Amino acid sequence: QVQLVESGGGLVQPGGSLRLSCAASGFTFRYYGLSWYRQAPGKERELVASISTAISNTNYADSVKGRFTISRDNAKNTVYLQLNSLKPEDTAVYYCNVYLGRIDYWGRGTQVTVSS
Repeated sequence: QVQLVESGGGLVQPGGSLRLSCAASGFTFRYYGLSWYRQAPGKERELVASISTAISNTNYADSVKGRFTISRDNAKNTVYLQLNSLKPEDTAVYYCNVYLGRIDYWGRGTQVTVSS
């Protein structure tokens, strides 16, 4: 069965950095694109970044361009999200996502809190 397990969240001061990881299992990882979403309290879930099977194909929300970097390690079945220059408005639960077999699969999320 498909499983996505996020880790790496935490409390960080404005301007700080975090690296999120998403360990995937239950499908042939290298054949699928993956995404990171986030959901802040009282707001809808939004797409943050996505990466295709071709590592050079990445996309970012305008709000995170130049600060966040998505990457993947097909040998480890893991997708990463490097978060730099964090702002209080980046506070949210961050979720890993894969779409396969007409189904969206989600992890349980990891909390990122940016506060002084």
